[in-house]
Amino acid sequence: MTTGAPPPAPPMVGRRHALGEQFARVAALAALLLLPSAARATDSVHTLRAGFAAITERHLERTDPTDLGHWALRGLEALEPNISTSRRGPALRIAFPGRLPIERLMGGTPSSVAEAVATLYAEAEILSPSIQRAGPQRVLQAGFEEIFNHLDPYSRYVTPGEARQARERRLGAADLGLTLGPAPGNGVAVLTVAPNSAAAQVGLRPGDRVLAADGVPLSAGALADAARLLEGPPGSGLLLQIRRGRRTQELLLTRAAAPPLAVSSEVRDGVLWLRVPVFSAGTASQLDSALDRAESATRGVVLDLRGNRGGLLQQAIQVADSFLSLGTVAFTEGRHPDARRRFVATGGDLADGRPLVVLVDGRTASAAEVVAAAIGDHGRGVVVGSTTLGKGLIQILVPMPEGAELLVSWSRILAPLGWPLQSLGVMPTVCTSRGAEETSAALAALATGDNLLSPMLARHRAARAPVPVSEVTALRSACPPAEGRDADLAAARTLLDRPETYRAALHRPDG
Repeated sequence: MTTGAPPPAPPMVGRRHALGEQFARVAALAALLLLPSAARATDSVHTLRAGFAAITERHLERTDPTDLGHWALRGLEALEPNISTSRRGPALRIAFPGRLPIERLMGGTPSSVAEAVATLYAEAEILSPSIQRAGPQRVLQAGFEEIFNHLDPYSRYVTPGEARQARERRLGAADLGLTLGPAPGNGVAVLTVAPNSAAAQVGLRPGDRVLAADGVPLSAGALADAARLLEGPPGSGLLLQIRRGRRTQELLLTRAAAPPLAVSSEVRDGVLWLRVPVFSAGTASQLDSALDRAESATRGVVLDLRGNRGGLLQQAIQVADSFLSLGTVAFTEGRHPDARRRFVATGGDLADGRPLVVLVDGRTASAAEVVAAAIGDHGRGVVVGSTTLGKGLIQILVPMPEGAELLVSWSRILAPLGWPLQSLGVMPTVCTSRGAEETSAALAALATGDNLLSPMLARHRAARAPVPVSEVTALRSACPPAEGRDADLAAARTLLDRPETYRAALHRPDG
């Protein structure tokens, strides 16, 4: 009988292997504990020194290095719930329950503050398994995230791995020729399709719902993940499951070299409709070609910038220049001397003064806002739609040790009349986001020479940075940001069909 027999002993080889692994883990922890904190902090201190120096020298807002140290240390609290961080005069402190606090003096320079923070990072790593598991790069990232939570929403630290991938994309990644955006119900939809691209060849259209990519469900809450799924080497395939109306189908796209996103143009009823989804290399020359081709056939131009998230600022400056004969297109200002620039129109108006309507919405951002603001401030055209996103900060890329990168907001963009794009956004002259009745009332008032938005437009143009939050809220609520709608197109047609209404809607610097 075998019922009472003891179980066989495990093989000695397996036991020795398990003991060896356990010994290795203990030895590694012992080495970490015995290593002086200054030596453990070496890698982090180089990155912190470079980052703190860049921020204090270049960031738009003047910041005390000791504040940077305090905020960077607080980043540990996002990784370890049991740690508490504080600042006591010139010293930084970390504490764990049941242990004496550990303090380090900061000094007053970016370098000395960085040394104190790096040493405390190393001490926290010894005491916290959570911080050990996170690793040095995640610790640095958490520190810089906390810093930029206090400064602005666009500066950020990019880890070496993320920076390498970004550099590869900047050097020319394969592309499918489409952009994605959120759709109602936490869905994902196609926003733009580039002509002659892989997406265009299989018949994808703007508005198609994208349900899955290579079998992975997509959601608006994870658009960054969705964008990564679209990437891949040239020649590789991607299977998209889409829904158009009530029909669901699968489309196989083959990645090719990234096509330039073209400006789409069409002449309808004597009006040239120009759609610019993004400002990329060649956008300005393509727009100029479209204006040249349609010059004699048009009585007006509609420049559709709805959903345009920006892109290359220089391309946007050139596009604005295509409609302006003279004057300032935009300013940039910042603490660093190199951050201050003035962009001036140098060419002639390629549309020869024809009526111009610019369509914008709540997703119009950055470089696209520069174009809309310049055309509106100079009274060259009428801006129609809703208040735009309000992204008017420019980031400089600072290389960091170990291949990381720091994006630092170092200048703000100002419209020709001096108001800041950041937070405010561009307020349209004809607002469509308040519903059909108010849009109709606004157009009817313009027909009699009265612009109902004039008081708020004047207040908006008079704003100067930094604009108080209460004023930003009041101005943006006058024409709330909203997604583009058919009412934008109808308003544009009304303005071009009724010259007296168009003239009343022009917002000029002197009026």
